Amino acid sequence: MALSVKDRVFAAAEKISAERRPTVSTVRAEAGVSNADATRYLKEWAEEKQAAGGQVAATPPTILEQAARLAGTCWAEASAAANERHAATEVAWAQEKKELNEEVAELVADLDKVTAEKDDAVSELTAKIAELERQLAGAAEQVDQARSAERQAAADANAAGTRAAAAEARAAALQEAHDALLQRITPQGPQTDGQPAHDQA
Repeated sequence: MALSVKDRVFAAAEKISAERRPTVSTVRAEAGVSNADATRYLKEWAEEKQAAGGQVAATPPTILEQAARLAGTCWAEASAAANERHAATEVAWAQEKKELNEEVAELVADLDKVTAEKDDAVSELTAKIAELERQLAGAAEQVDQARSAERQAAADANAAGTRAAAAEARAAALQEAHDALLQRITPQGPQTDGQPAHDQA
């Protein structure tokens, strides 16, 4: 059911009065009514509030005393309840803080453990890399030595081949000279004409 213009103005005035004194402009904006309606019904609302205040002032002292006692009792009970809630909240907060601190301590311990494991792994890998680099350097040196030995062996083989060829040539020359010398010193067979044989010059 839609509220009437008056009800909307009264509701807006009550709402605004909880924080500050309502005015025509604030009530008009809050209630969504015209300036004339806001002026008219805000005045009625203020008059009703004033009349209600006068009635309270005219309340008998005994009623006011009972109301004060009741208010004091309510305030005491509310304070006690608030204190209990506050104490319970503090206990819960202390427990939650303790649990959070324990959780943080566990996380820190886990982090330290993981960090230590990571450092160990890095150290181990660094040592393996250094060893592999050392082995690689040794292998490279061995390869260089092998290549140098191969080149030396090839050079020695070439030199030996050259010397062998020279020796063969010298041996052939010596053999040829030897054969020629033998031919010169070997006597000829008897001549058919009865003449003595002569050395071949």
